Amino acid sequence: MNFDQLFFDLVDLDLGEIIENEPMYKHTTFKVGGPARFFIYIKDIDALKRGVQYCRQNQVKHMTIGKGSDILFSDKEYDGVVFSLSRGLNKVYFNGLNIRAEAGVSMIYLAYEAAKVGLSGFEFMGGIPGTIGGGVYMNAGAYKYCMADVFTSAMVLNEHGEIMTLSKEDMAFDYRKSILQKHKDWILIEATFTMTSRDPQEIMKVLDKRKEKRMSTQPWNFASAGSIFRNPDEKPAWQYIDECNLRGYEIGGAQVSPKHSNFIVNNGYASARDILELILLVEKTVFDRFRVELKKEVILVNWE
Repeated sequence: MNFDQLFFDLVDLDLGEIIENEPMYKHTTFKVGGPARFFIYIKDIDALKRGVQYCRQNQVKHMTIGKGSDILFSDKEYDGVVFSLSRGLNKVYFNGLNIRAEAGVSMIYLAYEAAKVGLSGFEFMGGIPGTIGGGVYMNAGAYKYCMADVFTSAMVLNEHGEIMTLSKEDMAFDYRKSILQKHKDWILIEATFTMTSRDPQEIMKVLDKRKEKRMSTQPWNFASAGSIFRNPDEKPAWQYIDECNLRGYEIGGAQVSPKHSNFIVNNGYASARDILELILLVEKTVFDRFRVELKKEVILVNWE
């Protein structure tokens, strides 16, 4: 691939700020990952459409991210284009009980903004360090609530470069699942949610109480991707991990958190390889002992 020509083509497309050889550890909550050949802060929806269309037509490797909270980039170079939605698609619109949020909006930010105006329904995501795009994609949840509970509709850029509107039924939500996971070429642009009216102070109390619980039970002061594994039907993933005596287990700079064993943390010097090897060890150990296959929440990028 002629990267010089690719750079000039991307500049001509007027997509936003382009950074060459940008380390992905700066853009993931695990704080690991090799350089992306081109990292672009997409400036708006039209720019995203132009950039994605160009990459598809020219067989250029590409992907879209928000805050990088549920992904594990490898240590090697990503020889393509990473589009970030965190700056250009981060607008929120309030209309009565409805909230329309673009894909790059922080879930934590939106939970508190909704609380300020007395809109309840986002309390569960007050501690989830991702964006609306990733949250809808994964049907993120906590405290027995999830995105599907308040979701109304979404705008999605499909594989043909067209904007589609998907209803809640279209999204086929399930535990940590949505239809978007079956269509890797679809990109969520924005989502609309229907909330419930409630006293702002009451909502804030719930958010603050859950923040206190999170700080006491989760390794919030270490780089991580949140929960590594989905909970099996029988019991939570952390219990299987504990019963395998893996709490606190380390490989290199990666560690099964002593505070919460469904978190793998970067102790400050972990490589992506350290983290992946620890994930795989946990999976194998649990399977060998219980014949239970833990399913990863974290998405592996650039390991092929």
